[in-house]
Amino acid sequence: MTAGVYESYGYLTPGVDFPAIELAPEFGRVPPYAGGLSELERERAERLLRDNIVISLHDHPVRFPADMRQTPEYNRTGRQHTAFAGLLASGMTVVFDNMMDGTACVTGNAPWRWLDIITDLGMRQADIAHQSGVIVIRTMDDIEHAHRSGKVGLLFGLEAATPIENELDRLDVLYGLGLRQIGIAYSDANALGSGLNETTDGGLTDFGRRAVARMNRLGLAIDISHSSDRTGLDVCAVSERPVFMTHAGARAVWDTPRMKPDDVLRAVAETGGVIGMSAAPHTTLSEAHPRHTILSVMDHFRYCLDLVGIEHVAFGPDTLYGDHVGLHTVFGHLLKVGAAAPGGPSFEKVEYVDGLENPTENFHNICGLLVQEGFSDSEITAVLGGNILRALERIWA
Repeated sequence: MTAGVYESYGYLTPGVDFPAIELAPEFGRVPPYAGGLSELERERAERLLRDNIVISLHDHPVRFPADMRQTPEYNRTGRQHTAFAGLLASGMTVVFDNMMDGTACVTGNAPWRWLDIITDLGMRQADIAHQSGVIVIRTMDDIEHAHRSGKVGLLFGLEAATPIENELDRLDVLYGLGLRQIGIAYSDANALGSGLNETTDGGLTDFGRRAVARMNRLGLAIDISHSSDRTGLDVCAVSERPVFMTHAGARAVWDTPRMKPDDVLRAVAETGGVIGMSAAPHTTLSEAHPRHTILSVMDHFRYCLDLVGIEHVAFGPDTLYGDHVGLHTVFGHLLKVGAAAPGGPSFEKVEYVDGLENPTENFHNICGLLVQEGFSDSEITAVLGGNILRALERIWA
């Protein structure tokens, strides 16, 4: 723990104002990644992190219960605890923070309810307002301010627009409350389009087309990571702004529905958008590295780089503070994120993704590997944040 750093909801008393639940630590939950960097490589990597704007296109920078089985009880409090100390040690400038998302079961047992999402969005910002090291990002100027002042910015988003139901104006409400990025659909279909687990891919609905137009006009960045293939293609075809795939990988590298085929990856790039490499456990595997580590993720990165060009790739590790594999076990019936489909490739299950276990370590290790593999400074700064900045300038214009 960093001395003197505000702890989440420090203005309240645990056990009195909300249940006291033991949370996972921000540091040292698993052994550090042994990257084998030389001293010169480490110094160069840390300089690149320090001197440039570094953006995670997708993460959950919050602490979960030490016993992941307590997560439903924890989330019912409406108070996920931001990992302030961990963020300040991460080397990141901005995190696309997707909050509780499919685990937002504050008032019931099903996710994506409007009131639950609003509670989550408001509660997190109430907490952030009581400290000064982390700020909320709403504009390009906010990003520049975070970088100049050494703060970390949280850019709030949702992995699915399911909570708007069939009410277009709810997009305006979410934008007004600070949301700046939104997905189309998660595993299940909604009023906008099909999710990636639907057996029948209906693509983007007429309402979904109107929603995309409203997102463009508002300046809401659009994410198709959990959308079906056809829905993703439809979104790219109708959006007038760059489209993000904030956290996914290439199906040509690992053949599962969670990964995206080449035509969808190309479509994202053709909008001027960016593809973020995910590291959620047992997703971005590869035949070369079927035991999920940072090396598996880099196989997807290199494939996408060759397919669409370095200006359209980045990283959205999709990590958190706690047992992510355990989270998938507890919420498997809602998240539907299993890596294996019937007849799909086999793989070795892991307890955590070595090298990309939490938001504190991710970009130190990513940048170190990029340095180690001989990427230039300009290439590294592009994939660490420059590509995302370029797209946001068009989306938020």
